[in-house]
Amino acid sequence: MPEINWYPGHMAKTRRILVDQVRSVDAVIELCDARAPQATRNPDLIDIARGKNHFLVMNKCDLANEAATRAWTEYFKSRGIESVKFQSTNGKAKDMFRLIETAAKPAVDRMKARGANKTVRVMVVGIPNVGKSTFINKLRGQAIAKASDRPGVTRSNQWVKVGPYLELLDTPGMLWPKLENQKSAKLLAYLGSIRDQIMDGEELAGELLKLLLSIAKNDTLARYKLPENADALLPEQVLECACKGRGWLLSGGRFDTERAAGVILDEFRGGKIGKITLEWPEGK
Repeated sequence: MPEINWYPGHMAKTRRILVDQVRSVDAVIELCDARAPQATRNPDLIDIARGKNHFLVMNKCDLANEAATRAWTEYFKSRGIESVKFQSTNGKAKDMFRLIETAAKPAVDRMKARGANKTVRVMVVGIPNVGKSTFINKLRGQAIAKASDRPGVTRSNQWVKVGPYLELLDTPGMLWPKLENQKSAKLLAYLGSIRDQIMDGEELAGELLKLLLSIAKNDTLARYKLPENADALLPEQVLECACKGRGWLLSGGRFDTERAAGVILDEFRGGKIGKITLEWPEGK
């Protein structure tokens, strides 16, 4: 597969805006995908948040392996990173409010000492498709930030008033200019954090099937009715076996690999194959 990179112009603009706006916020919430917590963290965003009260939300935890999520929580804790798992679609907003309250307490206390109530302003950041807008809508209690399962939908910053004294800044998903670790770049592609149109979808789906066979073989075999020896086949052969197993065929019995690729990627991203984590902490 050719080298994967995706850094459209609006991301460079977003970085400049975030660098300017981070000075005026009280805390930064960084979202990553619980299925690949390391790969879905942008080092540029970590650098931008430096010096601010900052905590990490491992979102979409309902789609990830629970043991892996616990291992990642311990991993981040051992490195002094405060992290919490969350499910934007069905999580408890009050858990997030407690974290925000703790992070903003010094600034709130300073304003109280002056006899005033402070409006806490929090920046929500992350790479594309980790669920920032859905997360904000959950805290707001209604859909106000534009949400989608496609990367690049949010193109500009938007302040969202969550309560009388809390505002959240919804920011566009931002990658970094060069994805030097291509193994991690593939994980981003599998998760939908990189626009599908810039890649060969059939090649991507075939390689995803191979990876899933190494992580959750029985679930993958059953979902796509693959032969027992599928993990020994080439990615394109596994994709063809999935076409045969699921009946994705064109006239004359030809394999409809384009359709298969789209369905396989969508089913993985939607958690239909199982609770699967693509990467574990070092040594686990």
